[in-house]
Amino acid sequence: MGNAATRPDFWETAAGVAVARFRLAATVRRWDRGRDAWADAYTSFYTVWTWRSLAANVAGSVSLGEPLVVHGTLRVRERVREREQERDRPLQGEGEGGWGGGAATPPAPGGDSGGGAHQPRRWVTAEIDAVAVGHDLTRGTSAFRRVSQAKPLLNTPTGATSP
Repeated sequence: MGNAATRPDFWETAAGVAVARFRLAATVRRWDRGRDAWADAYTSFYTVWTWRSLAANVAGSVSLGEPLVVHGTLRVRERVREREQERDRPLQGEGEGGWGGGAATPPAPGGDSGGGAHQPRRWVTAEIDAVAVGHDLTRGTSAFRRVSQAKPLLNTPTGATSP
């Protein structure tokens, strides 16, 4: 459960398969006994992947900021990419000792923290291969519209024979 953090991107693959992708923000809420109220803790972001008819329906139904319930398979992956350009000075605002590499995470302990050559950029992604996506009805109402599935036309007999 969370909120749509981006609008869905929709496209079709070369094979004609519909794909939609969007980011989901899920904020943990905790009971604060001191204030006697609920308080937001941290927010996690997930990339949600949808396919085929679900993708088309997500693209036509989901808007930025809407509360959603997503059901699917969670995948957590570490990604690595070689950097195209290295910097040999700290980035603006990093001050003394900044590692200056421009990546999402600092280099591993014992690595070259001075912007040394050829350090790969590493990051972790959390993705959900969704099988169902819907609006969170504890937070509002929704109007469902059934989509008719395209049915293939049947050939009607013409009396002609094939060669």
